[in-house]
Amino acid sequence: MLDRQVAPPVQPLASVTLPAADVFSLPNGARLHVLRNAAQPVIRLQIVFPAGKWYDPTSGVSLLTARMLLEGTRTHSARQIADEVAFYGASLECEQGFDRATLTLYCLTRHLKQLLPLVVSVITEPTFPTAELELLKIRTIQNVRIERQKPSYLASERFSRNLFSSSFPYGSVFDEDTFQHITSDEVKAFHHAAYQLSNAEVFLCGDVASEHEDLITHLISQQLSSGLPLAIEENSFVSGPIQDYVVLSESMQSSIRIGRLWPSLSHPDTHSLQVLVKVLGGYFGSRLMKNIREDKGYTYGIYASVSPREHATSFVIGTDVNAESTKSAVQEIHHELLRLQTEPVQFAELQTVQNYMAGKFANELSTVFEQCDKYKNLVFQKLPETYYSDFLSNVRSATPEILLTLAQEYLSPASMVEVIAGPTK
Repeated sequence: MLDRQVAPPVQPLASVTLPAADVFSLPNGARLHVLRNAAQPVIRLQIVFPAGKWYDPTSGVSLLTARMLLEGTRTHSARQIADEVAFYGASLECEQGFDRATLTLYCLTRHLKQLLPLVVSVITEPTFPTAELELLKIRTIQNVRIERQKPSYLASERFSRNLFSSSFPYGSVFDEDTFQHITSDEVKAFHHAAYQLSNAEVFLCGDVASEHEDLITHLISQQLSSGLPLAIEENSFVSGPIQDYVVLSESMQSSIRIGRLWPSLSHPDTHSLQVLVKVLGGYFGSRLMKNIREDKGYTYGIYASVSPREHATSFVIGTDVNAESTKSAVQEIHHELLRLQTEPVQFAELQTVQNYMAGKFANELSTVFEQCDKYKNLVFQKLPETYYSDFLSNVRSATPEILLTLAQEYLSPASMVEVIAGPTK
């Protein structure tokens, strides 16, 4: 008889290899990456440009450019774009990140041919109508004003500024006056420089046939570079105040951010460091959750995570607590950091984390779209093809001694930038 009080045995995950992508260099200089999986008659097309916040000539221009792409082209109004996409049961959107901007199309395989000309038109022929641009600026400013009433937003904003400095793109904060005065000419100039199909990385995954590759190659290769690429100055950053406070007098909560600069994904310690961060605060059974949520009851949730970007990587601990518990919560975070520096992780706890990480990794490869996301990470972070197989082996080989040494090097509370946003100091 099955005893449901006894957990089933955990089976170690065998090595995982991502499906190989076919990479084609197109005549105009772009690259096409293809991952095939015919399990479902669906395709995802992503066209990625070096057009994120990192490339902003003026803070906010890259954001406006990405959001305005679907507001009208030379041949389609915004309504016509939306109607055509909806007619085919597809999805089309453009997102701007810290480093890149990505135009993403999801559609049934049989509709790709009909939708591709629209996608290319959105990229190459946007009109950036002034009326829509002004409305977008108003909506964005209103949204930021609302967000800046929240301790979590203010804490994250100040933390990034102090960690990277306001002159570094990752640390620059939204400036309402500067944003309000961005003109359509500035947006058009940025689009002309940053959204060159000749500089794009194109990712096609799903139920892909050779005719789809040929069609994309034909349409994208026709678009040659029509201007000089963006000239980006070398940026450096110097961390600001180690301890900082943002006063939000009406708030009943405090939002805490504690962290530091972190080794990049290409660093030899990166996989073992991911184990260390998981032990500290990377899953529901982590030490921070057990202490500050389950034991002390200061918060509903607390996390520790690493944010890898192309030009810098950061580590952050974040939580929202009752304002009266702020000081105690910070002390308990310091306590958990120091405990990792002085006491080896017990084998049972380490094994739980290793199993969790392996299982989560396997779950993140369940669809071709998720596999493509992992593959994109290799491309943009310039990681070796063995990165993910190395990840599994290095996670399994992490020892309490390795984690203790890494904690002593990277988790000293004295090395952390601390920001609290709340009602009083």
